[in-house]
Amino acid sequence: MDYKKLIEAAVKAKENSYSPYSKFRVGAAVLTEGGSVYIGANIENASYGATVCAERSAVIRAVMEGEKKIKAIAIAGDTEEYIYPCGICRQVLAEFAGDDAEVICTRKNGEYRAIKLGDMLPDAFRGGK
Repeated sequence: MDYKKLIEAAVKAKENSYSPYSKFRVGAAVLTEGGSVYIGANIENASYGATVCAERSAVIRAVMEGEKKIKAIAIAGDTEEYIYPCGICRQVLAEFAGDDAEVICTRKNGEYRAIKLGDMLPDAFRGGK
């Protein structure tokens, strides 16, 4: 898998972040089993609970296009440290990705780590699937 292209898509998606409250821009790019890439960015709301993370917005786009099997996701932010998906995003990923799906976490300088979803969220709840 070419992580760099997926990372580039996540970095580009970050440009569409709507983050006036936190100033914490995040972009994500999902690679589906069918080979398509769907991007998303975090979209904040004055009612903080209505905020949608970049990872979930990318997954939602993929699912809305009929893609329900995620192979990998890249996440890009503006931080010096690696950026990881939050717990809710990990659970949403578990709904549409297997334990072997790659979660590619990046740093602002372009370095990245690829982690298996199963290592990031062991024993994920999948509703009896």
